Amino acid sequence: QTVRWHIELQPWASPTPSLNYEASRFLKYISTSQISCEHMNLNSLKGYSETTKKPWSVCLDERFSLIHRIRSKKCRLYSLGLGNDDNQFELSMANSGCEVHRFDPSIKSAHIQQGQHLWHHRLSIDWRDPNPAIAAHKFHSNTKKLGTVLNEFGHQKIDVLKADVESAEWKILENLILEDVVEQIGQLVFEVHIHWPGFEVSGNDSTVVRYWYSLLRELELKDFRLFHTYKDLSKPQMFLKKEAFNASSCYTLSWVNTRWK
Repeated sequence: QTVRWHIELQPWASPTPSLNYEASRFLKYISTSQISCEHMNLNSLKGYSETTKKPWSVCLDERFSLIHRIRSKKCRLYSLGLGNDDNQFELSMANSGCEVHRFDPSIKSAHIQQGQHLWHHRLSIDWRDPNPAIAAHKFHSNTKKLGTVLNEFGHQKIDVLKADVESAEWKILENLILEDVVEQIGQLVFEVHIHWPGFEVSGNDSTVVRYWYSLLRELELKDFRLFHTYKDLSKPQMFLKKEAFNASSCYTLSWVNTRWK
């Protein structure tokens, strides 16, 4: 299998690169469900209370594996965060019998088990592993790629990957696609931030938006379908540092891997 270093960029949205065309294609894409999901509500699971601040929607339809794996107590959730104290979604998944792993570099101890099904790990999931030969990287030794963590934990599959990583999501997603780790995931629930390009994403505005769009199209090529999209109106309404295109700076997007039946 050949290693991929770059994602496949989609053709420009217009004959000559234009931010208006790129933005309108991208925003339409993230605002349009590709597949319908009847049951996205965790209320149907025991121990769940409706106090979540954000709609972390998962698809519990019978045709996908998640609901069956929850019932058989075989489901696994990985949650990537940065100092986020809203753990309601994780707790509800743990209460329903899922094995839940939270990764957050601000956690006080290296590994903490809370209750029967919930683990907290002082780890930051990144798009590269630290280079042990570079002194500066030693400070980031609690930073690892998701593929590395899966191998270390001996986990083959994740039923749900939830990420709220304050603009690191684009490069993390790219890494998951390039290393085929995304195929080990059943559902993705990502908060995406579009008020600036994101960590280590470079280029002019239209290039950045084309890259974002191309990343999401790669997910589609890997049989992921967007089933829920939430525009956060409580966040600044910014698109690449401009008040433009009627966009929010933050969207929560949920995909299901339709290969996982």
